[in-house]
Amino acid sequence: MPRFHHVAKNQKSILSQDGPLPMSFPLRQGLREGNPVERGATYDGSGVNFAVFSANATAVDICLFDTDGKTETDRIRLPEYTDQVFHGWIPDLHPGQLYGLRVHGPYEPDAGHRFNPNKLLLDPYARGHFGSLQWNPALFGYQLGHPDLDLSFDDQDSAPFIPKCIISAPSRRRNKPLKTRWSDSIIYETHVKGFTQTNPLVPKRLRGTYAGLCHRSVLDYLKSLGITSIELLPIQSFVNDQYLIEKGLTNYWGYNTIGFFSPDTRYAANHADPATEFRHMVAGCHAAGLEVIMDVVYNHTAEGNELGPTLSFKGLDNASYYRLVPDNLRYYINDTGTGNTFNLSNLRAIQFVADSLRYWAEDMGVDGFRFDLGTILAREKEGFDPEAGFLRVCRQDPILAHLKLIAEPWDIGPGGYQVGKFPPSWAEWNDKFRDTAKDFWRNEARASALATRLLGSPDLFNHSGRQAWSSVNFIAAHDGFTLKDCVSYETKHNQANGENGEDGSNDNRSCNYGAEGPTNDDAINALRWRQCRNMLATLLLSQGTPMLLAGDEFGRTQNGNNNAYCQDNAISWLNWTIEKEGKNLQSFTQRIISLRKRFPILRRSRFLTEAYNKDLDVKELTWVSASGQEMRQEEWDHAQCFGLMLDGRAQPSGIMQRGADATLLLILNSWNDVVEFTLPEAEGSAWKMLLDTNRPDDEAEIERNIFQQKTLFTVTGHSLLVFELLGT
Repeated sequence: MPRFHHVAKNQKSILSQDGPLPMSFPLRQGLREGNPVERGATYDGSGVNFAVFSANATAVDICLFDTDGKTETDRIRLPEYTDQVFHGWIPDLHPGQLYGLRVHGPYEPDAGHRFNPNKLLLDPYARGHFGSLQWNPALFGYQLGHPDLDLSFDDQDSAPFIPKCIISAPSRRRNKPLKTRWSDSIIYETHVKGFTQTNPLVPKRLRGTYAGLCHRSVLDYLKSLGITSIELLPIQSFVNDQYLIEKGLTNYWGYNTIGFFSPDTRYAANHADPATEFRHMVAGCHAAGLEVIMDVVYNHTAEGNELGPTLSFKGLDNASYYRLVPDNLRYYINDTGTGNTFNLSNLRAIQFVADSLRYWAEDMGVDGFRFDLGTILAREKEGFDPEAGFLRVCRQDPILAHLKLIAEPWDIGPGGYQVGKFPPSWAEWNDKFRDTAKDFWRNEARASALATRLLGSPDLFNHSGRQAWSSVNFIAAHDGFTLKDCVSYETKHNQANGENGEDGSNDNRSCNYGAEGPTNDDAINALRWRQCRNMLATLLLSQGTPMLLAGDEFGRTQNGNNNAYCQDNAISWLNWTIEKEGKNLQSFTQRIISLRKRFPILRRSRFLTEAYNKDLDVKELTWVSASGQEMRQEEWDHAQCFGLMLDGRAQPSGIMQRGADATLLLILNSWNDVVEFTLPEAEGSAWKMLLDTNRPDDEAEIERNIFQQKTLFTVTGHSLLVFELLGT
């Protein structure tokens, strides 16, 4: 039998690991029923309203703690239950008060219920957490080592080992999203800590923090680079996995969320108020014209499977919040690979996620979200559905519908790969762009495969009124090789992760060009840096929304580690001591971005077509062979060097932008050898060179090169060039 016992309303039982310690408290004077509408703890100036959803619980207690979070000072039973929400208003509580929840109900794992009031629970709507989780057997709802495993019941009090929730005051300052146009957006994926941890221009006390990320030197750098949007790896409060701690590692990436309204204190210079610091960071980014996009993890939580701890949702209403195996409710559907899957077929779970997103948008001013394992958001009982409840909620929501919503369109569940299948208003990570671009430049993909990716992947996204920006193009992301490692290593080198090299993908589409890792061979190094320039240029000159991994602009390396999720150290942190070639690549990246901004034809919202416009007497795009003529169908089968001519005169009516009517020629050569390429004839006087990845010279020197039409131009092996057609 459980050792927790019910007590009268004017008494309570404080539990310890040695057993229940009865203590008597007077009935809380002024306790009222409150309201069920505003979830969580809401301060109104004279007290706090609590509202907690649970469809299957029998009672909910609010447990108050002293300022150090160690002693439970009061326990109050919420007096009312309306529409599956327990609620009550408690007087004389103020911001800063620490609290947790104890929830009563059946402990019947075979029926999907895992209520255990001996386990202090985090309020899912808490705006902040105090303290950190300490792994201890008391965190588990069952007795570790018991022969019946999770069918057993544990009566140890978990309060000493779990963070406490903090009652917060309504924010006085709210940021508004910038709403940068999708077609103008260039995303920069980074990590709050890793980006500034070794940056000498950031004061030491601010390095690795929200405050450090909005330091003037950081914002100036990002603006000078030309990016518009910063995409942050998870910053919502997350749990450090026990197995990583035991190995002396940590969950660096943070894909193990438990506090979906709470910014993690690990990244706060001011641990007492991380929410305000995060809000100031967003405001600072906005003042610099930079959007903030959050990587969010609503597909699973940190509670794992049936053998995982009871921290929040599992003890609040396991059967409502998680997807359970239909014919065996003891077990969890694991479409995430983490042990559990959040149940976004449940209306209350959808409401929770939508409330969380609106909080970050309205209160914090966040400009958008990248959804980890986004396919799960749209998986109903019958499988993936682009009209799934959660997606429909986002499309009609007056706040969320106007934000940048980006899906990672895959998971490990049935039918998990859904690139291009999300509905209008959503963008998606396009791994086909990544794989094809890598393969083309290492001579493993033909020009015909890359051609579609250069145009925003219309084969995937051109439906239902979706536009080219729906394709979020990338070469590298946090998961996988960095750009420099992609041209330096044939295989992953993940020994530091302590998993015998079995973790991380084996499909890296990489090439070391003759030596594994660093080398003193000048020819190999020259080719590697040129290939970095080729892939960056391919990324930033393609239609769609480009995403750049932080540090790729100067050749950051993780020494071949392609799964550095557990490396909170120099492997993952950006090294701001940049070598000469890295600085050259940095300048080159700035030049490419400036070209993208200079010529609207490189960033159209609508998909480009090969159709002939008889009114303007132009074709919007023309594929060109090395002969200078339009590419013939049979040439696509073997072409590795080809050109793409874009005629900006074929603009939709009403568009008046500088450089909008320019005609550009891109030439891409993935052959090892030079190709004699005839510059095509077009309506203009000559071709001016804008970019040559074989000549990373300064912009002024490059643009002095003028070539007549029909000139036989020698294109270096493994190189990309851009020309602009001069007017007559």
